[in-house]
Amino acid sequence: MVVRVICFNQEGCMGCEEQAPINREVSNALGIEIEEIDALKNQEYISRYGLHVTPTIIIFNGDAEVKRFERVVHREELEQAIRDVMA
Repeated sequence: MVVRVICFNQEGCMGCEEQAPINREVSNALGIEIEEIDALKNQEYISRYGLHVTPTIIIFNGDAEVKRFERVVHREELEQAIRDVMA
């Protein structure tokens, strides 16, 4: 299965600004892309994924959602969650 990670954010969100460099570190460490999507500019995702807050990070294994974080996630926790899905 293909692991896919999406981070939903929005302009002006303090937590999103804090999450962005963490995502880059994890992406570089694991060699995996973390997609950044502005939820307000792409509102179809709000209902599709039941988004309530930003940042929201969703990890998919294939088409199945396997993990969701609805807050700023520290590097170690995010990295481990992705590693668990990749295993």
